Amino acid sequence: MKSSKALTLIDVLIGIALTLVIFLGIFGLFQLTLKVIGQSQARITATAIANQEIEKIRNLPYEDIGVQGGFPDGVLPSVTTTISGGREYTIETRVDFVVDPDDGVASPEDECPNDYKRVKVKVSWQGKFGGEVEISTDISPPSLAQECGTSGGILSVSVFDAYGMMVPFPSIEVRDPSTDALIKTAVPAEGHHYFSLPTSTYKVVVTKNGFSTERTYGTDEIATPQKPHPIVLDKQTTEISFSIDELSSFSVDTVCGWGVDRFSDSFDNEAKISESSNVLVEQGKATLATTTGGYFSSGYLISTSSSPTDILSWDEFSWTDSEPQNSDLKYQIYYASGSNWYLIPDSDLPGNSTGFDTSPVDLSGLSTTTYSELKLKANFSTSDPSTTSELYDWQLSWISSQTTSIGNVQFLLQGAKIIGTDADENPVYKYSQTHVSDNNGHVDIPDLEWDSYTFSVSPSEGLDLVNTDPSPQPISLPPDNALKHVTLYLEAENSLLVTVENSDTLEPIFSATVRLFNTGLGYDVSQYTDQKGETFFIPLQSAVYNLEVQAPGYSSTSLTVGVTGDTTKTILLDQIE
Repeated sequence: MKSSKALTLIDVLIGIALTLVIFLGIFGLFQLTLKVIGQSQARITATAIANQEIEKIRNLPYEDIGVQGGFPDGVLPSVTTTISGGREYTIETRVDFVVDPDDGVASPEDECPNDYKRVKVKVSWQGKFGGEVEISTDISPPSLAQECGTSGGILSVSVFDAYGMMVPFPSIEVRDPSTDALIKTAVPAEGHHYFSLPTSTYKVVVTKNGFSTERTYGTDEIATPQKPHPIVLDKQTTEISFSIDELSSFSVDTVCGWGVDRFSDSFDNEAKISESSNVLVEQGKATLATTTGGYFSSGYLISTSSSPTDILSWDEFSWTDSEPQNSDLKYQIYYASGSNWYLIPDSDLPGNSTGFDTSPVDLSGLSTTTYSELKLKANFSTSDPSTTSELYDWQLSWISSQTTSIGNVQFLLQGAKIIGTDADENPVYKYSQTHVSDNNGHVDIPDLEWDSYTFSVSPSEGLDLVNTDPSPQPISLPPDNALKHVTLYLEAENSLLVTVENSDTLEPIFSATVRLFNTGLGYDVSQYTDQKGETFFIPLQSAVYNLEVQAPGYSSTSLTVGVTGDTTKTILLDQIE
């Protein structure tokens, strides 16, 4: 009996894939080999070219060693090309005077600061496997006469950090003040460098990655700069120092110094009820309990106590209920005195003795000292045993010291460092910029140098900056501070805090759209509620506004609201089934 095996399509595909993997690996290795060989050959040739150039330069007279039009001036071109082995090479030559500190450069006795010349030759090539080779050499003058024969002076640049320590490896650029063309650059390991320069005025810029920047200024930029462009004089040393350090950042929140907190109960259970009689609480409502023959004729329930520790003032008491014919609901508020509870007298809360029937009840006039702890009471009654009132929810709110975010606030951030004065002798600050917080009242400001900063808000914004945290201003920002948090507390003459909640659960509704507008005033602003279901409109004029609120999955609502002073408004939205 013969057996035979046939290759399936999958077997063929797997075989092809494995073959491709093997050949791709071999091809990649072949390419790498070619690259290594090509770069090695080019590097050997480039090194030979560089060495040839160095030897040519060594055989030149000392006074001729320099780049054409440079300092030192000489016969050498700055850039030239040559072809070898079918490849083009670019030759770049640079010659600088070297100021040797061991030769007493900082001393007035050193009348010949340009001690010797340093030649650098860089040979580069382009192409798929391009690269470069650089060789340098120092060439000393054959005599003191030749050392002293060159005119020019020395620019001594030192770079310190905020604590007076030398900054390693700063980038120092010497530029032409008129054209901003780069003349010389250095990255000294110890933060100090001597530049040999022709007699002239120079712009100096000091930078380092992740550090602040410092530079000199001309009178065309600032009438009287504090750090003017240095002047290099013949056979003299001009000293200049700079201070840079690691950058820092501010994390800024723009807030109102008050918010609304509340006690609420939607009567899913009795967890927030301290006492009741003849009342049934279940399925999101409170009603009179039943007995033989129907509902009890009366009953009551009392909430647990509310004793906020961060209260600034009481706000209001509101509820949602249903009162069929022949039934009634009246509401009262009690306060604690020692271990006992008493009804707030009508002298402080008019109508409390007979009970309230219209929601909401304004509590802003109550003393938070006398009435620091409150309870709510609902009194049920009916003259028809088949009928009962229904209480669906109630809320007691107060103004608290918790903050509320204010979005889109424009403020000025200004440092204390001055780089000079203008034509009117007013200070010109190194940092003075306007920033705007986002919709959530937050903004991060990166890449700031160490300084003392002041925050301010323009009166045209309609807002007053009443405090900061930390306080007082100016606020110090040390170097290398990843993110220093600052809170700006703002207020206005008139404002509106809107809270949007689920009408059944009283839970806050996030990202509800709240539109506030008044056509006559030309005011029309839409905002989104935050995680607490709140959004803050500030500043406002004292007026009556239209308010539209909508949220996905909820019925929208429209109403009017009068705004005078600091106004709060709670909106309950019905969830769509």
